[in-house]
Amino acid sequence: MPTPREWYLEYHIARDRPGLLGDVASLLGMLMINIVTINGVDTRRRGLLLTSDDDEKIDLLARLLHVMPNITVTALRPPTLLDRLAVRHGQYIDQDASDRRTLRFLRNDLGILVNFLGELLKQDGHQLIGIRGMPRVGKSEATIAACVYANKRWTMISSTLLRQTLKTELTELEYKEDSVFMIDAMVSFFRGSEAHQALIREVLRMNRPKIVEHPDVMVHETEVTWRDFDYVIELRNSPEETIVYDFNELRLRYGSGL
Repeated sequence: MPTPREWYLEYHIARDRPGLLGDVASLLGMLMINIVTINGVDTRRRGLLLTSDDDEKIDLLARLLHVMPNITVTALRPPTLLDRLAVRHGQYIDQDASDRRTLRFLRNDLGILVNFLGELLKQDGHQLIGIRGMPRVGKSEATIAACVYANKRWTMISSTLLRQTLKTELTELEYKEDSVFMIDAMVSFFRGSEAHQALIREVLRMNRPKIVEHPDVMVHETEVTWRDFDYVIELRNSPEETIVYDFNELRLRYGSGL
């Protein structure tokens, strides 16, 4: 017996009317395609996670939905992580149009950010993730919550979350495979010793997830480039907030508690 496959169906509602969702659900039922989850993902869009053991039924579904009035299918594909989160939370994650690795969140969206980061951290192997954002917007808190979500151990290589942290070596426990390394680039590259920065270089070579706060500083101060990052997350208090760095000013006033 074929193993059921998952699919993500998304459609735009051109004209909302009573019974429209029922019509779509009835069509899926007649084709014996199971609905796992359903949610509105925008004011005029609906997303569904489906399972089917027959790809031909999915092809037939696509043809039938194409001629169905009042809706326009915008996606019918195996679900991505972003598709699953959109259905779970009822909203899309904002992706940069020119670089799909850059994703934008607001502080009010910390729940979906934690889920997104946590799902990434469940994956084994190297990942380099940057989190851009102005001070005290919730970068460290979101990272730690994501580690808890993913059941991973977090190791602060540098941080100012509780007190200034600038590690120069790792313990045996911190070399374990379930570790996630957190680096505050401002602390590391404006205050860190050569021994600390040598540890940073070692950590970057390790086959582990690394989350870098203020990645702009790392790119500015080291040979790491934006192409080295698997994802860049931007976290803001409001959509209008700008994320800017004046490196000369930061060097002068960083000791005041940024």
